Amino acid sequence: MQLMWLKFAVQNSLRNRRRSLVTVSIAALGTAAILLAGGFALSTYQGLAEMAARSTGHLVIANPAQFDKDEDTPLQHGLDNADTLRNSLLADPEVRQVLPRVEFSGLISNGDKSTVMMATGIDPDSEFAVRGPFLSVTAGEVLGSNSQSAEVMLGEGLAKSLKARPGSRLTLLASTADGALNAMDVQVKGVFSTGVPEMDLRFVYTDVATAQKLLNSPRVSSLGVFLARMENTEPALQRWAAAHPELKVKSWLELAFFYQAVRNLYNRIFGALGLIIGVIVVFVVTNAMAMAIIERTREIGTLRAMGTLPRQLLHTLGLEGMVLGGVGAVAGALLALAVTVFLLVVPFEMPPPPGQTKGYPLLVTFDAIMYLITMGSMVLLTVLASVWVARKTVHMPVVDALSHT
Repeated sequence: MQLMWLKFAVQNSLRNRRRSLVTVSIAALGTAAILLAGGFALSTYQGLAEMAARSTGHLVIANPAQFDKDEDTPLQHGLDNADTLRNSLLADPEVRQVLPRVEFSGLISNGDKSTVMMATGIDPDSEFAVRGPFLSVTAGEVLGSNSQSAEVMLGEGLAKSLKARPGSRLTLLASTADGALNAMDVQVKGVFSTGVPEMDLRFVYTDVATAQKLLNSPRVSSLGVFLARMENTEPALQRWAAAHPELKVKSWLELAFFYQAVRNLYNRIFGALGLIIGVIVVFVVTNAMAMAIIERTREIGTLRAMGTLPRQLLHTLGLEGMVLGGVGAVAGALLALAVTVFLLVVPFEMPPPPGQTKGYPLLVTFDAIMYLITMGSMVLLTVLASVWVARKTVHMPVVDALSHT
């Protein structure tokens, strides 16, 4: 019986092929637009999440005061016995790498000019391996752990401000952990760019040993824990927080303020876009079905006179909407999938976002759940629109329907 009603709905949809084609086209374009916009948003979220996790680590472990209070002197709230804690973390099979960081600020000078710096002491060999494509060296080389002299890497803007290049000699000036001033001569090993001009204008990398020597302290500010999989972040956080209650463990998400801001913005933008497209599809389907039903008022009256119940007529008209919406949803999904594959084969570069200097590839993520939800929503909208338009006509008195002109 259901197949008979479905066949009847398909035949009715083909009566006016031009009108049905317009309806299907609108549904297809609406589906494709939602899927492509959603896929672009998902791709952006994944890229920003990866960038944030590679910058700080999936987890950051430090003393609670390191997150909650300002330091009066460098490394005031730093970690003691960081090597022991690092070795215990590395024993976890889900942990890929644990990187110490020493964060401090001060002045950097070329002899003629001094400027403020924001410096980080790192483990160079491992740090640059996990940073991957989110840090590009524009001149010179990356730092090495086995260097015999104190070396630094400068942000591109800072290097330009100090007229420094690989091989230049500079002086770092900072307060020690005891509150005294200390200076150290360093050599520029390389110049890098993060893509954010404000950061490149102040940022300095050096190795942990050099930073500790300058600050006169064996402590480190924090440990960044890099996991094998992003999905392991929350379980690992709970596990390590329970194992070390005297310390504070934060996930990359808690520290990724830019990621959260962009995600909230995109959710609002693409949510509004989806709502607008849904309304357009409903109006188009409503208009198409209204015209079809008005043309078939006598036919509906005849069917009523032959004993067809109003709910049966609503059922078949709803099936017509389902056919139109289903064909449009499938066509739109195929179009979105084709565009997704095309962008993988033929890359397009997006312009740099506001406040950055580097563009990024235009990619659209395929997500099966998003496809199913979008297609199901499109079919549901067309069915509801068809039933809503037809409800008045199918309940019209039979005499009025038969005399309709």
